[in-house]
Amino acid sequence: MPEGDSIYRAARRLDRGLAGRTLARTDFRVPQHATADLSGQTVMGTDTHGKHLFTRTDAGLILHTHQRMDGRWTVLRPGTQLPRRMQQQVRVVLAAADGHTAYGLRLPVVELLATRDEHLVRDHLGPDPLRDDWDLDEAVRRLASVPERPLVAALLDQRNLAGLGNLWVNETCFLRGHSPWTPVSDVDVGAVVRLAAKMLRASAFGRSSAQATTGVTRSGEDHWVYGRTREPCRRCGTPIRHAGEVPGDAERRHTWWCPYCQPG
Repeated sequence: MPEGDSIYRAARRLDRGLAGRTLARTDFRVPQHATADLSGQTVMGTDTHGKHLFTRTDAGLILHTHQRMDGRWTVLRPGTQLPRRMQQQVRVVLAAADGHTAYGLRLPVVELLATRDEHLVRDHLGPDPLRDDWDLDEAVRRLASVPERPLVAALLDQRNLAGLGNLWVNETCFLRGHSPWTPVSDVDVGAVVRLAAKMLRASAFGRSSAQATTGVTRSGEDHWVYGRTREPCRRCGTPIRHAGEVPGDAERRHTWWCPYCQPG
């Protein structure tokens, strides 16, 4: 699933292609909005909160999308076309009058909302390190409110801190030296949140889109534990362990850790 930094970059791509431009054609290939027509409306911009995208128009409407595991946005310049093999993946088309066109591919969540109803989507989300209203103290308070909860599960809960996914959470636990199943009460929550937020912001706002945590952007050398099942730990050589996801159990997601560097 794309994480908060990837969603932030997707919003910036949408802004470069659509912000300030008038829509000449729209197409919503989802049942609930199949007859919707936003042509003639001007795109004001795209905002993010965690893993959610909010594209606003001057008509008081918001297009809310969520990419989950497989969705993505692509923006094409005038004169270019989407490859034929990708046509069946299209769920949303936003075509500007000047030829820039945004395609939402395989999007599992597509909603048109009145601006006044935006809170219905956002109220449950925790603070987002990539937003101007980022509140570290509130994120720490929410995480610490269930002290017995395993650290990795608490960090992945978007109600506590919005935008973190498996990659950033597993890497944060390694860099702080905590077992993923350490109770929240046993860690310095502030230090954990500051590190996670710092890495997320560096990836979102930096020049490179590589989600590297080791300082090396080369494929295969960019992460400490994430996706490295049975490979040697870069610090101690111990084989990295992996716990698989349990479907339907929010407390059990794919987890990677070094049993020596992350005792517990």
